[in-house]
Amino acid sequence: MSEIELIKLLQLYKDGQIDDSEILETISQLPFQDLGCAKLDTHRGLRCGVEEVIFCPGKSPEHLKTICKAALEMKGLCLFTRVSDDQVALILKELPEAKHHPEASIIALCKTVPTQLEGIAVVTGGTSDIKVAEEAAVTAELMGNKVERIYDVGVAGIHRLFPYIETLRKANAIVVVAGMEGALVTVVGGLVSAPVIAVPTSVGYGANLGGMTTMLSMLNCCVPGVSVVNIDNGFGGGVAAHLINRKVHGKR
Repeated sequence: MSEIELIKLLQLYKDGQIDDSEILETISQLPFQDLGCAKLDTHRGLRCGVEEVIFCPGKSPEHLKTICKAALEMKGLCLFTRVSDDQVALILKELPEAKHHPEASIIALCKTVPTQLEGIAVVTGGTSDIKVAEEAAVTAELMGNKVERIYDVGVAGIHRLFPYIETLRKANAIVVVAGMEGALVTVVGGLVSAPVIAVPTSVGYGANLGGMTTMLSMLNCCVPGVSVVNIDNGFGGGVAAHLINRKVHGKR
């Protein structure tokens, strides 16, 4: 439950549209909902500004079905991330109103449409980084942000970035997704005053070491104002940009 939803609930109670038992039942479930196989954090939206997210790899079909049944009762946004093809079929069968975002491997069940806040840009070094970038962009969009996508502008042809510098300078938060040596984050960070969230990808040749080389390169970035999330963690980059942008817009 988000802050907005709690305010609406309290207003309904104040107006006499729900009684004591109904509001107590709802509030009693806020800390978490114990499903046996999982404990859904129904308080996270109020506490952290980001509602419960279901990381799908490793979850059995039975566990996913249980979680889907609980998701039907959730009033805000429920995300299923890193969904496999088999999991997509299962989740959409259980939650026919949910929307699949195949480019980001995300399924979203959204009961309310959030305000779309301007201010986030997602940039990639190459087209091979787009899968991770889309996880970041779609996550930020579903959480209530407008996202500018600037793809395939890596340092191998840095002139491709130049037409977008004004767009980058207007952003409140920028997610830079890159593999190989990860140099794009240093370039972007040196051009803007906004916080830059670097997302290293596992894209690269053997010495890339599955993204370790990229991550270490980004961690050694000489530009201040750059933060680095884990390898291929587009979701983490999108959430970080969302939290920055909502603060800039004065949202709690």
